Amino acid sequence: MTASARPVRVVIADDHPMFRFGLRSSLHGAPEVEVIGEASDGTELIDLVNSIAPDVVLTDLAMPGMDGHSAVVQLARSHPGVATLVLTMSSSDSDLLAALRAGARGYLLKEAGRDEIVRAVLTVAGGGTVYTGEIGRRVATLAANGGAQRRPFPELTQREHQILHEVATGRSNHEIAETLHLSEKTIRNNLATILAKLHLRDRAAAVAAARDRGLGT
Repeated sequence: MTASARPVRVVIADDHPMFRFGLRSSLHGAPEVEVIGEASDGTELIDLVNSIAPDVVLTDLAMPGMDGHSAVVQLARSHPGVATLVLTMSSSDSDLLAALRAGARGYLLKEAGRDEIVRAVLTVAGGGTVYTGEIGRRVATLAANGGAQRRPFPELTQREHQILHEVATGRSNHEIAETLHLSEKTIRNNLATILAKLHLRDRAAAVAAARDRGLGT
């Protein structure tokens, strides 16, 4: 970094305070990067980006309330100039595809070291895309095999897909919350996101669309 260049301004989103602390402390030693804020869920992340406009968002996927996938979708629409980089434990194809479709510019696993994360932040800040070695190979394989077409409603996150399946079985929000160990508010919020993503009118329309694609059976 030259003397006149400013560091890339980063916001971290993760629901585990100790992980955020460790990540922030690790990145603090990299002069190319400056962590300017932290969020514990998607809603806090959206509010934070609205207020301080970072260059890069470094976010987990599995968070309470609004999850990382939904936040990435909103940020891609409202702040297209902010690069989003996923840092997660999940290596599933469904989460990977959902994140890429949502607009994430990179996908790293939490086992990545500081130098790899810093390089990824700088890459996406410069307009590039980046994946860890194994994730990169799987992205190429999925693209070659048309992997995005294998699962119904690929625009949904893994959690939203689970909830839609449960809705299609006829379960109530209370029953779904107990089954998935989530709050009823989280179920309601995710269902609203599902309806918006799939351009559906109401719960009955969601049930019909899901059953038509083989869910809930």
